[in-house]
Amino acid sequence: MSCCAPGTEMALEAEQAREAGPRAEELVLASRSVGDGLKQTDLSVPGVHCGACIQTIESALGRLDGVAGARVNLSTKRVSVKWREGALPPIIDTLNRLGYAAHLFDSVETGRDPVLSQLIRAVAISGFAAGNIMLLSVSVWSGAEQATRDLFHWLSALIALPALVFAGGIFYRSALNALRHGRMNMDVPIALGISLAYGLSLYETINSGQHAYFDASVSLLFFLLIGRTLDHVMRERARTAVKGLARLAPRGALVIAADGGRDYLPLQEIAAGMKLVVAAGERVPVDGIVISGSSELDCSMATGESAPQPVKPGSDLRAGMLNLTQPLIVEATATAETSFLAEMMRLMEAAEGGRARYRRLADRASALYSPVVHATAFLTFLGWMAASGDWHRAITIAIAVLIITCPCALGLAVPIVQVVAARRLFENGIMVKDGAAMERLAEIDTAVFDKTGTLTLGIPELRNTDEITPDALSTAAALAAHSRHPFSRAILRAAGSLRATDTFDSVEEIPGLGIEARAGETVWRLGRAGWSLGSPNAHENQAGGTVLSRDGEECATFRFEDRLRPGAKEAISHLKENGVAVEIISGDSADQVKDIAARLGIKRFQASVLPGDKLERMRALASEGRKALMVGDGLNDAPALAAAHVSMAPATAADIGRNAADFVFLRETILAVPLARDVSRRAGRLIRQNFGLAIAYNVLAVPIAVLGHVTPLVAAIAMSLSSLIVIGNALRLRTDRRLAGAAETSDPAGKKAQRLVEVAA
Repeated sequence: MSCCAPGTEMALEAEQAREAGPRAEELVLASRSVGDGLKQTDLSVPGVHCGACIQTIESALGRLDGVAGARVNLSTKRVSVKWREGALPPIIDTLNRLGYAAHLFDSVETGRDPVLSQLIRAVAISGFAAGNIMLLSVSVWSGAEQATRDLFHWLSALIALPALVFAGGIFYRSALNALRHGRMNMDVPIALGISLAYGLSLYETINSGQHAYFDASVSLLFFLLIGRTLDHVMRERARTAVKGLARLAPRGALVIAADGGRDYLPLQEIAAGMKLVVAAGERVPVDGIVISGSSELDCSMATGESAPQPVKPGSDLRAGMLNLTQPLIVEATATAETSFLAEMMRLMEAAEGGRARYRRLADRASALYSPVVHATAFLTFLGWMAASGDWHRAITIAIAVLIITCPCALGLAVPIVQVVAARRLFENGIMVKDGAAMERLAEIDTAVFDKTGTLTLGIPELRNTDEITPDALSTAAALAAHSRHPFSRAILRAAGSLRATDTFDSVEEIPGLGIEARAGETVWRLGRAGWSLGSPNAHENQAGGTVLSRDGEECATFRFEDRLRPGAKEAISHLKENGVAVEIISGDSADQVKDIAARLGIKRFQASVLPGDKLERMRALASEGRKALMVGDGLNDAPALAAAHVSMAPATAADIGRNAADFVFLRETILAVPLARDVSRRAGRLIRQNFGLAIAYNVLAVPIAVLGHVTPLVAAIAMSLSSLIVIGNALRLRTDRRLAGAAETSDPAGKKAQRLVEVAA
């Protein structure tokens, strides 16, 4: 008979099922076809935390029969497995055997970060325990009598035990899981060191020994947890942009039935051939063709073109485009799974996986650490046993070796520099999401820029004001006041305080064409040249810019240009002078891109490209061995931002663009690009110096410990001092005056930019 209540049994069964992972039939149902007879299954594996995890999982799954490929994304902790249709490979069993619990991946899952909360609590508990034990140890060090010394040792043991159980549990669970599955990681020597130090201290306390090392074990734990927490914070800033894409799609659409009725259907139920109503202010739910109505759409998510695009019956629409002015009747030509937005999500997933293969310096450094430390401590124990036959002395010296080699300095070497560098960048209006991104930015040899909203502000300005009479400008401003079109806003800014003397009887904005006003018998038009002058092909005729006409006769022509971002010329010059190749890739028209390239001195550029083309360019650069920085702002840039070696976006970018980028700069100036590169390069040098300091410390300290001249307490103090040295070296980044975001030039503008960047740095 079961001793559990029915509800408890059900809860236990649910918990066991969750730990075991999804069943085979659930995996098959959640998988999707990717062509060539292959299916892809996406799993969330929270236990992935380093480069060794990536290599272990990918190699194990790759050896399974029927698996065509496995990819691990470290930032999202996602494992994507491609397998041949037919028999499902034992994916879950393999992951369980390796010690990695898995469940089905949800691209829009949200919530708090439980790991960070646990780490913060562990740091607080271990810090509180270490401080109190140190206070008790002062009395012991000061020569307390035997009874008082024993009391303080027992109090220290009672304080240390819960700290080791709760705070040290983070390392114990990881170490036990690795050992249980035949693997080693950096947490194994940590768990051994703090456990043996506590065990030896407890033995000394029971036997009224003179020395106990509770302060060493808890202080060691405190410093290690600080490094682990900083590292976790930097890693978790790298968020997947697929979540933003999923939220961009509307939940459903208003469908016109055969009898003329209108029903709201969820997005997944919309099929090709259905007639949909897309109201002004709504996004297009799936790809389709306009069958009724005329309007203007924000197509920047697909093309990068900043100006609203007119559409009419017969125009093609893509999922995610925003309808701006008038309602449209659209015939769906795709489903939610086959639409443009879904394809963008697939491109993003594939691109993110490529960047996750990057192995950080800390991951590469830790690969050899555990076996070397274990071998050193074990050989020390054997040597002293053979030399003295005193197991107590042998194990004390071996524990001292374990403690003195614990990876505090190594664990802090990377995250502390990255946190200081991230703070330095933030003070200058630059946010970094992932510490590894700084390592990648320091390596770049190519910079690829989008145009609209990146090199330019995406705000059109009237460039021929001197050719327009004040009367024509004031009349145009009076008309433009009735529209929110970007060109209308530009005319209003140029007109300033000018006010029209004309009064209109009626004003109407005609989507895609312009504004028409009547004053008595006089007809004023401000808009496309062909329409303003009475051309029968008004929609197609875009030559001549924006025209103000009176009764069909031209009064003035308005020409606009996109304003360059502040510091654009200086930033490009700095990159080029430091050996970085620069190019532009944009969805805008060839004339616009060519003009910006000429103004900035950029020789290589591509125009009228789609999101997939930008992604292919990033892949082509990678295949050539180039390490490219992508700087973009639109949804159409998101796959390329994710695929690039490293990426950056302005704060004015679309949400999905900001999510996909590694860096986001908050100020208008694009001098943020060279400044971030300079800070990242300096941070890289400090990280390598920290590794050198950590190695030098071990080279000096380990032989002394092996020879028996170091107690566990002295070892803990030496380890703490090595950590403080690493922290102090990292803090040099805050006062480094050599950082500069633009090259010194001979022209006044360049010198001004140089001074601005030096002040920022």
